[in-house]
Parts: sequence; structure tokens; C-alpha cells
Amino acid sequence: MTSPDPSSSAPRPEPGPEHAPRYADRVYRSGSALLGGAVLLGLAGWIGIDALVRGTGRTPWLALAGLLLVVPLVVAFTFRPAVFAGEDRLRVRNPFRTITLPWGTVEGVRASYSSEIFAGGRKFQLWAIPVSLRARKRSARRSARNAAADDTGRASAAVTGPDRAPGDEAVTELSELAERHARRETAQGEPEVRWAYEVLAPSAVGAVLLLVLALIG
Repeated sequence: MTSPDPSSSAPRPEPGPEHAPRYADRVYRSGSALLGGAVLLGLAGWIGIDALVRGTGRTPWLALAGLLLVVPLVVAFTFRPAVFAGEDRLRVRNPFRTITLPWGTVEGVRASYSSEIFAGGRKFQLWAIPVSLRARKRSARRSARNAAADDTGRASAAVTGPDRAPGDEAVTELSELAERHARRETAQGEPEVRWAYEVLAPSAVGAVLLLVLALIG
């Protein structure tokens, strides 16, 4: 008979913050922006490639310049915007910049006519979390109907559902995450801003090429 392993009966230390499981970032994106970007890219590709293949004279060059200018801008304003909320920091990917904000620097998040975050004494827009006044009014009406149904005791499926607009709900979640993680030792630091040169460079080349083609007639 084998003797039991003494290590198996020893008490195991409780998991502290440094041993806590890490989870994937929470990602916020606009579904309508992704859909609109796919449509615009398909349209631009169809027109631009057709002009490149079948065009004559300066048409292929104009098509190339137009694609270089338009495609990165479409990607920048539709596919690129996203907000990644992790345990230590918030990464905001806007059309032309990527802002990394440790939770300890976040001073507040709000949604008025647009979603905004305040950190390090500065204000940054959250392009990936649009504010829809129509959705906000619709949610307010739903809340009023739910309240009326609760008062009368006749709640029905017609008045159930979320009582807040998606943008407002996302801002509330980010505010809660900021409060929860602000004191983490690994959530300290300074805001970092990086320009999206992978978007700006090809668009600038396309704009210059269009200008040159216009000047030479």
C-alpha cells in the first residue's frame, strides 16, 4: 500500500489578485458600422476595379488614386473603431488614433450626444460606441411601459426587453470596469496615443496622386 502524498493534504493558498484567472478583453463595436463598411467597400471595389481593368487613358490612374484615398478611409470609419476593455487597461481604437488608457488614469465615462472618456486630464471620443437618440427615446418609452405594467400587474411580452439604449449600457459597463480595476497595481501608468499611419499613409498617397493628375490635366 502506498502512503498518501503529504502535499495533497496540505492546505492550498487562496488565489490572490496575482493568481486570479485572466479573461479575454471585452470588445465593443458597432454592428451597423461594420455592415455599412462592407457595403461601401464592395461598391468601391466594383467601380474601382472595373475602371482599372477596362478604363483607358488616365482613367486607370484616377481609379487607383481614388481607391488609395477612399478604401483606407472607409476602413478607418467603419471596421477600425473598437474598444477593448481588459483587466489592466482600456484600448480605444478610433479612425486615426489608438489610445491606451490604464484604468488608474480613467476619470470618467459619459454618453451625451457622443460617447466620451476622460483620462489624464484629456477627453477622448469612443467612435465604436455611437449614441443613438432614437434608441434612447425608444428605451425610455419601453421603461415607461414596463413601469406601467408593473403598477397594474399586467406585464406582457410587448413591454419586456432592455430598458437602456445599447450605447448607454456600454458606457455604464465601462464606468463599472473603471471603478473596479482603478486600484490594481498593474492598471497604473500614463495614457498612450499612437497615430494610425497604416490608414493615413495610403490615403495621403491617393490624395497626392489625385492632385498631380488634376494639375497635369
